[in-house]
Amino acid sequence: MEQFAVRGGRPLIGEVAIAGAKNAALGILAASIMADEDVVVRNLPDVSDVNTLLEAISDTGAVVRRLGRHEVQMNGRSIRSFVVDNSYIRKMRAGYYMLGALLGKYHYAEVALPGGCTIGSRPIDQHLKGFEALGAKTSIKNSMVLVEAEELHGANIYFDGVTVGATINVMMAAVFAEGKTVLENVAKEPHVVDVANFLNSMGARIRGAGTDVIRIYGVKSLHGTDYTVIPDQIEAGTFMAAAAATRGDILVKNVIPKHLECISSKLREIGCSVTEYDDAVRVTAHGDLKKTRLKTLPYPGFPTDMQPQMVVVLSTASGSSTVTETIFENRYKYVDELNRMGTSITVEGNVAIVNGVKELHGAQLVAPDLRAGAALTIAALASDGDSLIEEVQFILRGYEDFVEKLQLLGGRIKRVETDTEARKFLMKLDVI
Repeated sequence: MEQFAVRGGRPLIGEVAIAGAKNAALGILAASIMADEDVVVRNLPDVSDVNTLLEAISDTGAVVRRLGRHEVQMNGRSIRSFVVDNSYIRKMRAGYYMLGALLGKYHYAEVALPGGCTIGSRPIDQHLKGFEALGAKTSIKNSMVLVEAEELHGANIYFDGVTVGATINVMMAAVFAEGKTVLENVAKEPHVVDVANFLNSMGARIRGAGTDVIRIYGVKSLHGTDYTVIPDQIEAGTFMAAAAATRGDILVKNVIPKHLECISSKLREIGCSVTEYDDAVRVTAHGDLKKTRLKTLPYPGFPTDMQPQMVVVLSTASGSSTVTETIFENRYKYVDELNRMGTSITVEGNVAIVNGVKELHGAQLVAPDLRAGAALTIAALASDGDSLIEEVQFILRGYEDFVEKLQLLGGRIKRVETDTEARKFLMKLDVI
């Protein structure tokens, strides 16, 4: 099983280019099968979640042809199976987007219940509520979600809570629904807007994505398109946090600075220098950082997917910070791992009290999920010793070339297969 061997104590300095947004890419790839013409999607991140979904889509009979590492050509005309169930798709969350795509186009779908990181309860009740409002019947049998409809019709749907997954899923299904569909209390994240823009580029009529209300006017068919996925907001934020935690200086390129404003604002608040350019953000940190209060909220608030990385930064700041998690109830599972590195963090319900410490120490660590794994890697790079991080497959689900990018920034880190290989890498650093 792969691990990360890390020696900390060196600021990360340099430039890093951000890949396409994983969360946008997953919705866009599912939506691609709704056209019976060629669809080209560019700027795909080469991560396991994307590759797994492409394999699942190919299993339905759709044409999936890789044009390069970051481009794919797809065509849904040849789909012969409306069942998405394999050992891979059960390990990821976004497989459920196939429900909305297949229901919209074929009025029938069976998809395995979603997996992914165990960071809290993420029910699909709002997805099913939306599908039912459009005229579908839904059921769950043998860990499979089944949705079917004789016809789909427009409806007014108010989501009980802001949910990215349900917003995208129901939006896709409603593209082919007869008449007008109004979705209220929707998610406004950049990747929701990107999926809507992609569907519109194929001939859908979606208005209001990025606001509280999305209006969808049903169409009969979608045509081919050539589309480029937006940059990954969370990958960019992760490297911004890495600059802060290691007291480094990183130019984060290929980003949309507006998508990062909530992160940039918080980093400035604690004493980092953040400079915005047209398509880049530079983060510099030196000396003591200050405490703050942080609360995760739906976009444009501070993203829950950046909470673990920011906790690492705050654990190196002066004073006592408070972090309130409002999205997922189990997102603090990584805290015990950080405390093994010398941090002083206590969790009371959904609030973490982060008391800054002078330095972090290397430790044997286990990544409990994708974003926490990235946060532990940052902590290891900011520490004064050697660390070994296990269960890194979680991290590889969402970060392209994570280790290689950190190495280019001066990070002393390597993917290894065994403890022996890790020891050799760290011993070689002693000689250097």
